[in-house]
Amino acid sequence: MSGFLFSNEQLKEETSQPEERAFWDVLVVDDEEDIHQVTKLVLSDFKFEDKSLRFHHAYSAKQAMEILEDQECISVGLIDVVMESNHAGLDLIKFIRNDMANHDIRLILRTGQPGEAPEESVIRDYDINDYKNKTELTAVKLKTLLYSALRSHRDIQTIELHKKGLERIIAASSSFLECDNVQDFASTILEHVAQVLGLSDSEIYCAAATNKQTDAGSQFKLLAASGEGIEPSSDKIPNNVKNLFIETHNRKTSCKSCNEYVGYFTSKGGLETMLYVSKESSLRSTDCQLLEFFANNIALAHDNIKLRETVKESQRELSYILGEAVEKRSKETGSHVKRVAMYSKLLAELSGINSYRSEIIKMASPLHDIGKIGIPDVILNKPGKLTNDEWEIMKTHAQLGFDILKKSTNEILQCGATIAHQHHEKWDGTGYPRGLSGEDIDIVGRITAIADVFDALGSKRCYKEAWSLEKVLEEIKSQKSKQFDPKLVDLFINNLEQFILIRDTYPD
Repeated sequence: MSGFLFSNEQLKEETSQPEERAFWDVLVVDDEEDIHQVTKLVLSDFKFEDKSLRFHHAYSAKQAMEILEDQECISVGLIDVVMESNHAGLDLIKFIRNDMANHDIRLILRTGQPGEAPEESVIRDYDINDYKNKTELTAVKLKTLLYSALRSHRDIQTIELHKKGLERIIAASSSFLECDNVQDFASTILEHVAQVLGLSDSEIYCAAATNKQTDAGSQFKLLAASGEGIEPSSDKIPNNVKNLFIETHNRKTSCKSCNEYVGYFTSKGGLETMLYVSKESSLRSTDCQLLEFFANNIALAHDNIKLRETVKESQRELSYILGEAVEKRSKETGSHVKRVAMYSKLLAELSGINSYRSEIIKMASPLHDIGKIGIPDVILNKPGKLTNDEWEIMKTHAQLGFDILKKSTNEILQCGATIAHQHHEKWDGTGYPRGLSGEDIDIVGRITAIADVFDALGSKRCYKEAWSLEKVLEEIKSQKSKQFDPKLVDLFINNLEQFILIRDTYPD
């Protein structure tokens, strides 16, 4: 107690922008009651960044350990060296740093008996932030010590917030890479914005939008909005959010207020992405910085997904065009390839194939008859029954199709090569060109075989009239375990309504 001297030194007050009302928690560890009282008295009016101090008092190292294990929010520890033992304070420091692995709390060692713990060896051997003799701690010096310690603790906490936030951004960004389309992407935005800030979904409101840089601000397209899901209409969001999107588009820059943030990022293709986030309490500067990083990743991911969708759409269209070119050459309907594509995707999904692979099958199945391009017109368009020799020539289209596509490294064309090669193989081994049987026939060939036959039998051809649905189903059922995979036939029959819906959606 007598070691404290109170001078008339004046200390300039720290100034900063006010934040949410809170406290800086300080743990005073000393076996002398007077030290607790004087410390509390000297720091009674202390404020840093508009936050007062909240004191926790321990009169032994053991009591301090209990408080520290119960309270995770303590920023600074003022620790005496000599208490229940001559090195109790030093043991407490080891416990905090090693056993608790708490490296955030700022530890200031205070002693009235410096001989018991020489300053140089203590600073060298113990992870402390300052060492003070009680006799040298005037009121102003104690406050100066607290300012320095709290600044250090604040900066460590800020770094930790950034670290955790960036880890969440990396995790969210990896999720964007797994998105197959803009709808999945929009859903992922809603899932991860709150996580990036370390909040629950109910604590924030989020909306994401895109626009062309050259369009009017009001022409933005919503990707997603809290409570409204993906791609809602613009009238589903509050007017102030709508106006902020328009204002951000016009200003061409991100903006923020106390509790709102709108990120703005552009792409090389002339598109812009905007992310709106608000919460009832104030957004911290770290929140806005993390959102800025996250919004930038959203913009980059959106560009990549749009590019992938464009490439995928181009591949799909090329598959349809090639398939339709063959169908028109054989005087068959162009809608046949679209229906076969849709049937194949549906049957693939029903059989348990994942959505990505099912989409590949959808884009590859229109190429199932690509080999017919090498079949002479006189055979391809013959109105009557083919002779044995003509039929042998017709059967070569499976091998021709495979030969056309097999050298490609493109995933869709590789799948198309397998389909072209195997969609005329039969479950019982009597098909062509290789006489494969059972599961030796690739699943993509087995799927397309049912899709192709279902549509071909129900459609008019140069050599026959369209069959009735009842007759088509009778034929498919009769070929179960003969021409077709029995499990796929069951899936097809049990989900017939979905296949009929596709048929009716894409008429000739």
